[in-house]
Amino acid sequence: MTPTWRKPAGIFIILALIAVWSILIASASALVGNWAWPLQLGFYLVTGIVWIAPLKPLLLWMETGRWR
Repeated sequence: MTPTWRKPAGIFIILALIAVWSILIASASALVGNWAWPLQLGFYLVTGIVWIAPLKPLLLWMETGRWR
């Protein structure tokens, strides 16, 4: 089995996704910081989990070369 370019590309895409998502959420902290703590907790819990959603098709593509 020969290695493909999809795995290194996928790793780069994952790292870029994490960087972009963390910058986006950190830039919202000025607005979110004024909310009550239960709302802040909910916001950070949801945004901490939502970034994982695009990983399933990306990991599938890295392994098989197909998106579905």
